[in-house]
Amino acid sequence: MTNWLLKTEPNDYSYADLERDGATCWDGVKNNMALKNIRQVRKGDSAFIYHTGKEKAVIGIARITSDPYQDPKSDDPKLQVFDLAPERSLPRGVTLKEVKADPEFADFALVRLSRLSVMEVSPAFWKRIVKMAGK
Repeated sequence: MTNWLLKTEPNDYSYADLERDGATCWDGVKNNMALKNIRQVRKGDSAFIYHTGKEKAVIGIARITSDPYQDPKSDDPKLQVFDLAPERSLPRGVTLKEVKADPEFADFALVRLSRLSVMEVSPAFWKRIVKMAGK
């Protein structure tokens, strides 16, 4: 199993929207590096949901419920999507500011590649963020 971080603008689609809907298709990604990551996603993987914009924080955890497949809204086979469902919101959001302030996250893609919308999260970074959220 692999862990991921998925960025979303909460005014467009928030973690609360995912909880309300019960499931969604994660779509709208056009960046080549993010699409490469989407092609590596597998059913059963976990994902942090990260709110961009004013919040800039990891808010919740979702479970990926499908392998990637071609975006049904597009004729372009390069555009891939996957389905996911909410697992749980975090006790508190872990902000980008907190992550950047911790030297252990220096190699984390969230710090190094700020515009990447789908990124892998190492087991060590995953555990650390979950721990930070429990404070």
